[in-house]
Amino acid sequence: MADMVKIATRDSYGNTLVELAKEHEDIVVLDADLAGATKTSIFKKAFPDRHFNCGIAEGNMITAAAGMSTMGLVPFASSFAMFAAGRAFEQIRNSIGYPHLNVKIGATHGGISVGEDGASHQCCEDYALMRSIPGMVVMTPADDVEAKAMVKAAYEHVGPVYMRFGRSAVPVFHKEEGYTFRIGKAEQLTEGNDVAIIACGLMVYEALQAAEALRVKGIHARVINMATIKPLDEEMVLKAAKECGRIITCEEHSIIGGLGEAVCALLSEKLPTPVRRIGVEDQFGHSGPAAALLKQFGLCAEHIAEVAQGFCGK
Repeated sequence: MADMVKIATRDSYGNTLVELAKEHEDIVVLDADLAGATKTSIFKKAFPDRHFNCGIAEGNMITAAAGMSTMGLVPFASSFAMFAAGRAFEQIRNSIGYPHLNVKIGATHGGISVGEDGASHQCCEDYALMRSIPGMVVMTPADDVEAKAMVKAAYEHVGPVYMRFGRSAVPVFHKEEGYTFRIGKAEQLTEGNDVAIIACGLMVYEALQAAEALRVKGIHARVINMATIKPLDEEMVLKAAKECGRIITCEEHSIIGGLGEAVCALLSEKLPTPVRRIGVEDQFGHSGPAAALLKQFGLCAEHIAEVAQGFCGK
């Protein structure tokens, strides 16, 4: 695993937009003066007439995308997660969500791993915000292969979609050959019945590493990649709860309102099961190197393994 190629999923986003646009003339891309960071600059270079820089005006960008969608275009509106989900929330809710328009939001630089940009840019609330909008699909990929497939699936889906991509390069553990992605379907990566670790985004690879460390100690963890946070794959969660009896959720997001709460809400109603949530506690982040921050906030394989070991009583 240590020798795996690492690619930032924001790069995957920019490259896939170009690939899609070669086949689909209805794709347009908007950004809020962050094309270099969100990697929509790759699209801008390839299709300058189909790229629109809306300036530092995220609300305007979202309403422009909404208008374009009513003309038969498929807009991908891009900015940092903090600005796309946070600053433009009202426009997303009222101009895209309420009329259920076919707009895709590509939010980059999500979570603590934004690193040195600090608390103002480390958006750990976007899943919660976007999950609250009726009809909104909310997704985050674990690696480059999944990110590319996710962008393509978002284009094919008719309706609003929110995708979160990362700033930091992450290991590519999926193989492109034979890989398929379906919105709303989770992916079981390992076998195990002692505990189920349900993770999303960059936490999936950490969960895989934790599972390997736990295996050496005689604990067999089932790792599930929940790339689609909404709609949640209820069948996969309930199956894991029934067969494992213990669930750990892992997300680079606040434990309030994200994947952990979605899993807990489902289980509390349909199959009460002990759950431990790993994520950012009720606090803001701060500036620092991404790897150090992830470790400090417990978003790492070592902490997942420690929680699982204690959870299993071993």
